[in-house]
Amino acid sequence: MGKVSINQSVYGTTPEGDQVDLYTLKNAHGMQVDVITFGGIITKLTVSNTDGKFENVVLGYDNLESYLSNPTYFGAIIGRFGNRISKGKFSLNGTDYPLAINNGPNHLHGGIKGFDKVIWNAEPIETNDKVALKLSYLSEDMEEGYPGNLNVTVTYTLRADNTLEVAYQATTDKATVVNLTQHSYFNLSGDFTKTVTDEEVMINADFYVPTDETAIPLGTLESVTNTPFDFRTPKRVGQDINAEHSQIANGSGYDHTWVLNHPAKQVNLVASVLDKDSGRYMEVFTDQPGVQFYTGNFLDSALPYGDGAHYADRTGLCLETQHYPDSPNQEDFPSTVLNPGDIYKTETHFKFSVK
Repeated sequence: MGKVSINQSVYGTTPEGDQVDLYTLKNAHGMQVDVITFGGIITKLTVSNTDGKFENVVLGYDNLESYLSNPTYFGAIIGRFGNRISKGKFSLNGTDYPLAINNGPNHLHGGIKGFDKVIWNAEPIETNDKVALKLSYLSEDMEEGYPGNLNVTVTYTLRADNTLEVAYQATTDKATVVNLTQHSYFNLSGDFTKTVTDEEVMINADFYVPTDETAIPLGTLESVTNTPFDFRTPKRVGQDINAEHSQIANGSGYDHTWVLNHPAKQVNLVASVLDKDSGRYMEVFTDQPGVQFYTGNFLDSALPYGDGAHYADRTGLCLETQHYPDSPNQEDFPSTVLNPGDIYKTETHFKFSVK
């Protein structure tokens, strides 16, 4: 058993001259999480396999320059609004708010300079059995088109039981919409020459959110029964990923939100991933109503990860806990409105073990 620790170093400097720091969190079992202050990005997450071999299980880059032009959102905090907003606009309390169109005809992940591209203030926290990094950012009124001065904190806590806890909190001085998430791409094999199609995934959801060709919800919830979207019993990612199904065609694989089977605002087990070869097992717990399951269908083989190697399609999978896409424009979806005096508060846990 080792000691818990959190160490700071300089990761790089932005073209504007701003310093980006790297914080390395380690628990007593040797699990390690590397986070940079640019985008709150998790650059590495190192866990053991059944033989005690530690390997990084999240996709990322090895330099700041690659993250500055990161088209994939590798490892980043996403905000103000994770996922898509139709036609880049929404109305709130009688006022129309136009947003950047940065994904086909729609708005994606907070706009041109979302939370994934800002520098966060960092405060390390260390106790006897866990370490944490508290990140904070003030998103000013009308930043990227969103109303209200939004004070945001995201705290990464690495616990003794090999759980990475992500706690989000926000307040505003004007009614706004908020939907924060974490965009790590996992490949539990630790071998990025492999795709994730052999990893076994469970998602505790009876329904999912079907979308049009531009990934905007149709406004209905569809049963997963007798469809490629049924992950209630663990199955290989690749089992139905190329099935003849209009929704699979729309996403070029899985790129949809699942409607989670649990009481809202209670943290419950909602998903899991097992890599049989390494024995690595990840459980996802959240209080959010949905999870976006994305199988890296649009990863470009030109994306480098060091030593001349490149990521390919389906090298990683995302389980982004969140509200449903386009919620500000969908009256029947759970609300993403945050009003002055209220606190946006949510958490997601990623627990690692071996089987």
